[in-house]
Parts: sequence; C-alpha cells; structure tokens
Amino acid sequence: MSSPQDGADPGARQSPPAVEVTDLHKAFGDLEVLKGISLKAETGDVVAIIGGSGSGKSTMLRCINMLELPTRGEISIKGETIEMKDGGRHGLQPSNARQLRRIRTRLAMVFQSFNLWQHMTVMGNIIEAPVHVMGVPRDEAIARAEKLLDRVGLYDKRDAYPAFLSGGQQQRAAIARALAVDPDVMLFDEPTSALDPELVGEVLAVIADLAREGRTMLLVTHEMKFAREVASHVVYLADGVIEEQGPPEVVYSAPKSERLQKFLATVQ
Repeated sequence: MSSPQDGADPGARQSPPAVEVTDLHKAFGDLEVLKGISLKAETGDVVAIIGGSGSGKSTMLRCINMLELPTRGEISIKGETIEMKDGGRHGLQPSNARQLRRIRTRLAMVFQSFNLWQHMTVMGNIIEAPVHVMGVPRDEAIARAEKLLDRVGLYDKRDAYPAFLSGGQQQRAAIARALAVDPDVMLFDEPTSALDPELVGEVLAVIADLAREGRTMLLVTHEMKFAREVASHVVYLADGVIEEQGPPEVVYSAPKSERLQKFLATVQ
C-alpha cells in the first residue's frame, strides 16, 4: 500500500472492482452447483478459472452475466450491485430490468460454441448490438467493426456467413462481436474447447493480445500453459467452491491443495 509520503493522494477514492461476486450459490433443483463463491477482479485483471468438468466454472460465468439466475448471493459490476428480489423456488430474480440491460452492455461473453447468428454475415453479427441495443449510428458501428475485424485477422471475411468460416475464424468473429460494445469486462467460457487443435493457437493469440492491452477478463479455460502465461490471478474451482487461488506462479508451482496438485498433474 502507498502512503502519503509515497506521493499518493490520501483523499483519493480507490476504484471499485470491475467484478465482485459475494457468496454466490446456484442450484438446479436438488443439485447445488455453486456453494458460496466469492471473488474479485480489479480493472485490468485477467482471471483464469480452472477446474475439472462439473466444478461450476461455466455456471459461475453465466450467473455473472445473468444468463443463469443465482439462488443466492450478490454480483457487482464497477461497484454497482445488480438489484435482485426473492423469486421463491426459482431463487433470485432481477428486480430492475433497466439496470440489468445497462449492466449487460458493460459485459461481453464469448461462448465455447461461438453463438454467432447464422443468418447474418460476420459484419451483421458485429454491428447488431451496437446499432440495435446501444443506439450507435450504423455508419459508426460499421467503421468500428471493420477496425475490429482487421485486428482479429478477418477483414476479408466481413461479408461471409458463419457457415463458411472455420471454427477458429468463427471464434475470432465472436471476439470481435464482444469487443464491439466496448465492454468493461469480457467473459470467456472455454473459448477453444470446440476447436480442432490446429485452430486453437489463432484464438489464443487474440486473447493474449487483449490481455496485453489491459482488458479485464474472466477466462474459463483448460489451456493450462496459456492461463499461466497470460493470467494475473488463477482460481481453481472444485465441487462448486474455490479450493485455491492466487498468482499463477504460486498456484502452478506450489499448490497447497491436494486436489489442485492432482488436477495439475493430470492436465500439465
């Protein structure tokens, strides 16, 4: 921590975390998938979320974006807590639709199965949310989309339909679509798991570039070497709880949990 003697302004307010999850629970009927998850991601953090199948990784990301409704807990984005009400047996329900729409424009999720709209061109996919959700003028949205497509190496595919792209190209288009809303936080749910091995590298290269840029990201991944290289913080989930977390050099080199030790032994 800095002191006034270090030149810090003692009256300055510290920025709130980009994402803060507190005591997050999620159950599907009698199956409790998340059992009290609490974590923070500061602005510029790259948080890699690792763990075995069924540990709750994807469910946690989907709850942050309200694609799944938590059973209990709080989610805050840039210091703003999503307003929720008790929905009875359905768990929590968003209570402020306008707030939820606004917060969702500050989050962008990249799915393992791409989730591109097949009836739209790559350009159409990228400008859809800026134009129809955020009210960005169409010409402005197209100009930004062209820059993003050039950045991910797909400018020449802007008029192509997803069916005519490789898996790696579709995922890079999905990343460009996520960037088009200029989100505060990007959520990646196993972005390379549906790709053939030879296509994984092109997608990881784009994500690594975003990390170097200082983008705030929560990344669910099974690419252990990549997570170690790009993450500022690693979270290991097991059976719906955070078993261990910390800087990658600590989590990977000196894991304390026996379960994490066994997990790393099987995947590295």
